[in-house]
Amino acid sequence: MVTTNKLKVFNDPIYGFIGTPSELIFDLIAHPYFQRLRRISQMGMSYLVYPGAHHTRFHHALGCMHLMTKAIQILKQKGIKISDEEESGLLCAILLHDMGHGPFSHALEGFIVEDVMHEKISLRFMQALNSEFSGALDIAIQIFQGSYHKPFMNQLVSSQLDMDRLDYLKRDSFYSGVTEGNINSERLISMLNVVDGNLVVEEKGIYAVEKFLMARRFMYWQVYLHKTSLVAEQLLIRIMNRARGLLKDGYTVSCSETLNYFLKSDGDKGFSEESLEFFSKLDDIDVMSALKEWQYHSDFVLSSLCKMILDRKLLHIKMKNNPISNEKFEEKLKWAKDIHNLAEEDVPYFVFRGEVANKAYHDSYQTINILKKNGKVAPLLTESDELSLKALSKKVTKYYMCYPR
Repeated sequence: MVTTNKLKVFNDPIYGFIGTPSELIFDLIAHPYFQRLRRISQMGMSYLVYPGAHHTRFHHALGCMHLMTKAIQILKQKGIKISDEEESGLLCAILLHDMGHGPFSHALEGFIVEDVMHEKISLRFMQALNSEFSGALDIAIQIFQGSYHKPFMNQLVSSQLDMDRLDYLKRDSFYSGVTEGNINSERLISMLNVVDGNLVVEEKGIYAVEKFLMARRFMYWQVYLHKTSLVAEQLLIRIMNRARGLLKDGYTVSCSETLNYFLKSDGDKGFSEESLEFFSKLDDIDVMSALKEWQYHSDFVLSSLCKMILDRKLLHIKMKNNPISNEKFEEKLKWAKDIHNLAEEDVPYFVFRGEVANKAYHDSYQTINILKKNGKVAPLLTESDELSLKALSKKVTKYYMCYPR
């Protein structure tokens, strides 16, 4: 009988060698559902601004798993009881937490699969894999859903200081070259502890937490919500909506069978097994090949929008701290219609407005709690002496308008 060693290692540019701690983890990584993440961009259309930002959800998921192994080791050293089954559940939950992302990650969320967010699809993938692996993901699913009886385990996967955020900030900072987003994830993990079943940060780690939140703010406004990325993603959404509309009107819109399935869908609230199977084959390549095909489409709107992204000749975008007035917006609509000779119903594809908002720290939702030296636990905002940290808990909204150059 031939035996194989499944405990392989991946060479990661951020952390070095990342091991596969069990055969279950190896088998999950080797599964086609997970391998698909190699073809899903981590940062959407951000590569149009930061040329190095071509890393994938596959990179990110492995990085998160690596950080989780570190967190488990630290907590065990501090006397927190985590059984072998719970450790496996934590590693599987964080490894699979982003499996529900569609092409270009957040860029098309809720549009490819109408009104269905990636967390719901991730759960469906995990349930399907759990059936395939004879219940091996039972605890992982409970942790992911937040129903497991130890709250800190869900908080390690999904909270304001989870392994997901610790990895994507460091990783996205590295690949984009935006050094302001770099954080000391090892330091933060070493300061974690558990009190009354909930995750806390020891008092001496408070400055690392402040730096983490400041880095998150920088990355959102300088990278994730960068105006060029924003207009590109808005164009991508409008391309999909236009293609969907043309198909409904009986026009031929050539694309892969996988993408065609979702463009023809009128919304799949239940997200059937058939939908999951098609989604498991959907990735960035389907979308980019469609754009390359559609740039030659007879429909002027679809053709023009695709060329904008492919040639990086995007709409102009103006971003302000105050809402765009109706007068200015109507003026720009009329100008675009007259100058570019657009049909009335086509103008909204080329002139539109919206808003984006970010809150670096939510002081009322899953607050980051500090374990003081006297053993008491207090919310971060009451313990921090960083005045700007209080400002980070306020929602910042910016308004934009896009129009032809």
